[in-house]
Amino acid sequence: MAGRRVLVGDRFVPAVVRIRQGRIETVDVVPDDADPGAALDAVEGLVLRAPDTAFVVPGVVDTHVHINEPGRTHWEGFSSATEAAALGGATTLIDMPLNSIPPTTTVEHLRIKQEAAAGQLMVDVGFWGGAIPGNLADLEPLWEAGVFGFKCFLAPSGVEEFPPLDPQQFREHLAEIGRFGGLMIVHAEDARVLEEAPSPPSRAYADFLLSRPDTAETAAIQQVIDGVRETGARGHILHLSSARALDLIADARAEGLPLTVETCPHYLCFNAESIPDASPQFKCCPPIRDAGNREQLWQALRAGVIDAVVSDHSPATAEEKQRGDGDLQQAWGGVSGLQVGFSAVAFEARRRNIGLHQVSRWMSRNTADLVGLAHKGRIEVGADADLAIYDTGVEFRIEATRLAHRNPISAYDGLRYGGRITRSVVRGNAIDVDRPDHHWGRQLARAGAPTQPLTQPTTQPTTQEAPA
Repeated sequence: MAGRRVLVGDRFVPAVVRIRQGRIETVDVVPDDADPGAALDAVEGLVLRAPDTAFVVPGVVDTHVHINEPGRTHWEGFSSATEAAALGGATTLIDMPLNSIPPTTTVEHLRIKQEAAAGQLMVDVGFWGGAIPGNLADLEPLWEAGVFGFKCFLAPSGVEEFPPLDPQQFREHLAEIGRFGGLMIVHAEDARVLEEAPSPPSRAYADFLLSRPDTAETAAIQQVIDGVRETGARGHILHLSSARALDLIADARAEGLPLTVETCPHYLCFNAESIPDASPQFKCCPPIRDAGNREQLWQALRAGVIDAVVSDHSPATAEEKQRGDGDLQQAWGGVSGLQVGFSAVAFEARRRNIGLHQVSRWMSRNTADLVGLAHKGRIEVGADADLAIYDTGVEFRIEATRLAHRNPISAYDGLRYGGRITRSVVRGNAIDVDRPDHHWGRQLARAGAPTQPLTQPTTQPTTQEAPA
């Protein structure tokens, strides 16, 4: 791989990335006093050259994806989700423990999920475990089996097989996870606040917003902070929506608590004022809030209060999304944005004079570091050769029916972005976005986990030894 703008560290420089057996063998930066075009043209055996309008970035590491297979594969599955990921520049996914049936709450259930994934992966995939009432004894075995951490809800999840933890159960699970050095990731909305909020049947987005108030997030995040302080366990706030929680988070970080935070492209790209009524493609929990809130989230990313940006790709069938004929209390909540997220955030960042190198850090390096994948999310010697070409000279016109995820519903439908992913490389294997047909992905386990051998795809990846 060669290009005039390759992200090395935090700088885009002319460089040649040489790949051997799926890893980056060398990164040769063109000297400042040399002609970049001539230097790159002189490279022998070049397999892939990025256009002059393009940027070469590490593949996105998306640590928040609902693949749903097995059990709800008609909502989404490993084949369709990983194809969408590859087309959008995401070369590593970590799959959430719900909405599959069974959920990933025991080692037996993890093995079922691994069997379901075998032979279907276009990109690399790892797994979160789940923390639910009654599975306290399953947490450490799951950790030893290679999950990257444990997801819990503090309010109903929407599926009966994955119930929330009450405050006492949350402390017990958090203490157990802290005991063996694990990570708890939390859907932070408070059940009591949600129960007390008005939630009449309504097609109005403003009414739905009132049913998921900011205080639901702030109360739950305070509970997480108190639990992290008490137990010493690592905690992570999922899909932060409300800017009103930012001061709580900043204070906890200043205190030195092991707390990390993510937000999502839909919170950074949309605002409540522009969402039409009876449009369930925009419904998610916690909800998309007002434009001023959105800009505060951008400021928090810049300031380092929020660490990462992830898709929270949570698709469902048209029947589930349209349940209630526009009544937003009945429609399934979740935004399908896996294929779109990087391009959308990069475009919105550029409008705010935020560099692409920073977007890459939020969506690749920081997410990889969150789950301990030190060989992902960066272009450096020894790292996996996971790369993406983002070309600002190519327009991205989004049509939901042409996106690769299983059900053609997306909040991004009809939008146009100046820039898109035109090629992804998974451990040295280049995926043609116009004809993606290879399943080169592997199943991942947490570094250091004494796991059984994971089920691997029957089609083995090829080895690329020339400069890619």
